[in-house]
Amino acid sequence: MGVFVYLPLVLPLTALPIARLAEQHLHPRRAARLLATVAVILASCSLVCLGLLVVVGTAQLPGNPLPDGWSDDEVREAVPHDAFAGKASILALVAVTMACGFTLHRHYRFRARAHRTLAGLPDGGDLAVLPDDVPYAYALPGSPGRIMVSTAMLAALDPAERRALLAHERAHLEGRHHRLLLATRLAGCVNPLLRPLQAALVYSTERWADEEAARVTGDRRLTARAVGKAALISGPGPAAVAGFAAAGPVPRRVAALLGPVPPDRGWPPALTPAGAAAFVAAAGTTVSALSALNAAVALFLVLEAATTPL
Repeated sequence: MGVFVYLPLVLPLTALPIARLAEQHLHPRRAARLLATVAVILASCSLVCLGLLVVVGTAQLPGNPLPDGWSDDEVREAVPHDAFAGKASILALVAVTMACGFTLHRHYRFRARAHRTLAGLPDGGDLAVLPDDVPYAYALPGSPGRIMVSTAMLAALDPAERRALLAHERAHLEGRHHRLLLATRLAGCVNPLLRPLQAALVYSTERWADEEAARVTGDRRLTARAVGKAALISGPGPAAVAGFAAAGPVPRRVAALLGPVPPDRGWPPALTPAGAAAFVAAAGTTVSALSALNAAVALFLVLEAATTPL
């Protein structure tokens, strides 16, 4: 197993260049999917290797319930610096479990509170207009998903801007952006080195929704104006939906909408920034997956040999 067990724990360092290149040079829809996929794969590999270290660390504890052979010298020698790394990994796994549990609890608590808020409103399809003097608009996931918008926000926009705003929020629901964001947030809980992907994914999903709104309205300048105006007047909104409020870097989004439509192509050319982003992402995830597989197979063989009677 050797040092391969540690590689997936540090390979997420490639997340920073991936995030920067993807959000700047890929179509936002492809960037969002790439970032979420990379985050999930790298986090899964990190979790596998952390679990392998926990096995080695737990086997060293007195009174552990594992087979006696798992604490043999051959098992400990399979992991460099096993005395420290094995025991530290137990604390790390506890911290990861608590962080993921808190994130999931917070996410679903916000959803439940928001849907309870909507329970008393008349059924208006996917649009829920809340009487509120604070301007806000959010996409609330669920079954069904709803667009929550305050009367103050609607009053501040003209009819064309309202259409652009609703198309933007509807794109969040149709694209299942909350799932991508939650998966990346959990990946950051598993390995903090993946946290740079969170901000990049927020921006990419907002840009994805912007482009969908511009396609629906057929007017990029109108959409840019609606995005900018909504961001300027938006308030914090009700606490029930705070977990879903993320507008992203608005000036960059407006500037992108005032520019040409981003190209939406398959695998980008290798000698371009977009190609570099895709290559770094593919290389990092491949090496991480192979390292995790190597470590898992090696530890399995060592443990099998340690517990097989002569």
